[in-house]
Amino acid sequence: MKLSANEEYGIRCLLHVARSGTEGSVTIPEISRAEGITPAYVAKLLRLLRRSGFIASVRGKQGGYSLARTADQIVVGEVLAALGGRLYEADFCDRHSGAEKICTHSVDCSVRSLWQTVQNALDQVLSKMTLGVLLAESGGQATQSRTLVTIPSRRVEDGTRFRV
Repeated sequence: MKLSANEEYGIRCLLHVARSGTEGSVTIPEISRAEGITPAYVAKLLRLLRRSGFIASVRGKQGGYSLARTADQIVVGEVLAALGGRLYEADFCDRHSGAEKICTHSVDCSVRSLWQTVQNALDQVLSKMTLGVLLAESGGQATQSRTLVTIPSRRVEDGTRFRV
């Protein structure tokens, strides 16, 4: 499974906007320089995020982009769906039927069951993850408490330690 460039860069742009705080705003050139993404691509992503209600824009000399709501209210799963869609949608089988009009496995399909299970697992994680949590993890403004998972170190035969 891969994330699309829209999803990866869109989340990065949204995080950059979020780091400006609730009172600040950032411009397309600022985001472009900071994230290493072309201004045209940043503009496209911000347009998608604005139309989906995640960011707001102000025109003019003091204009720019800011969050439309607090980082704790922006769910990562909703952002990813707006930027590229879900891994498995109800019309998945219609779009992947091969040379036939209807998939030959439309009645009993173990592959469809697999994708539904994967999508359900993703939904469980992504519906609980907010932009506020991502900000806290990246050293931005901590706006939501989170549970840390501690992973013990393991010792390798030569005595060095590593984490898994």
